[in-house]
Amino acid sequence: MGKIIFYEGRNFQGRHWECSSDCMDTYRHFNCCNSIRVSGGHCVAYEKPHYMGYQYILSPGEYPDYRSWMGFNNCVRSCQMFPPYRGSYRMRIYNRPDMMGHTMEFMDDCPNVYDRFRFRDIYSCNIMEGFWIFYEHPNYRGRQYFLRPGEYRACGDWGCHNPMVGSFRRMRAPM
Repeated sequence: MGKIIFYEGRNFQGRHWECSSDCMDTYRHFNCCNSIRVSGGHCVAYEKPHYMGYQYILSPGEYPDYRSWMGFNNCVRSCQMFPPYRGSYRMRIYNRPDMMGHTMEFMDDCPNVYDRFRFRDIYSCNIMEGFWIFYEHPNYRGRQYFLRPGEYRACGDWGCHNPMVGSFRRMRAPM
């Protein structure tokens, strides 16, 4: 499945903890997280315990400080591991809640939702295949939201409070 190593110091220094499965509360393992190494799969790190708060989607690689994983601070309190996915990708997005309104189907990355969909807001979606990452702003910037296969009838179902999605991409296995 893979593993993730959390370090309290920047540049992989200080006390560290290695994890190879989901963890609902990392507090007993470390106080803060300033650098991370991920290998063999993907990880979603969360700012709060029980998979709540800001989401940070981490591909295999090294992250020498929290800004390198687009972190808002050095607080990581839970994490989920995901094996590499090598299948196909498919989802439908809708400009209204409950899978209503205009729809478009995607099988590839989209750096600017407005340019392709002509709507700035995605209120609901159906992830039919693969893992996807929604970003708050175009060009894969801003808050990140991890989506696995299933129906998301409102934007709150994937953890955001407003329906603005600027871009999205597939969470792909390294080549």
